[in-house]
Amino acid sequence: MKGINFSKLLLAILVISMFVAVGVAIAYRNIWLVLLFIFLGFAIMGYGLSRRKRK
Repeated sequence: MKGINFSKLLLAILVISMFVAVGVAIAYRNIWLVLLFIFLGFAIMGYGLSRRKRK
């Protein structure tokens, strides 16, 4: 059994927290924070996918 890859785990937790933050921003009815967190979530996810493709 392989060990835990903490960098990938951190990236996954960060992406999930960005999309949770979208829900919080919707609750506050702040469209700018919704757009910011959606953009950050997809940007971090894209970074993780590009990093996985390199290896």
